[in-house]
Amino acid sequence: MSYPEVLLWQRLRGSPQGMRFRRQHPVCDGITVDFYCAAARLVVEVDGEIHSAAGSLERDARRDASLRAMGFRILRVLAIDVLRNADDAASSIVALAAAPLHPSPAASGPPPRAGEDQE
Repeated sequence: MSYPEVLLWQRLRGSPQGMRFRRQHPVCDGITVDFYCAAARLVVEVDGEIHSAAGSLERDARRDASLRAMGFRILRVLAIDVLRNADDAASSIVALAAAPLHPSPAASGPPPRAGEDQE
């Protein structure tokens, strides 16, 4: 694990807000992700300088497309952002993991009747 990954892991381990994360987790044949939250089907990748090298952007895009096709959400976090403020980075990740994929219709109420929203 890189230093930014270690900083992030120190904050994500222990199931913050009830969200359990795994590190260096294999999600399918040949693909291991930096962090994974099964409850949210969330993959978190920490991108350092190597990810801006020639060929890396295309490789990352293909990998992300494969993961999305399997139903995973992908969050890419810049290593420099983790180094600047690991607590904020971890809080943002946990908040995203805790947010439902689709809001409950009951939570937002029924849609307005025709014309009701124009009064």
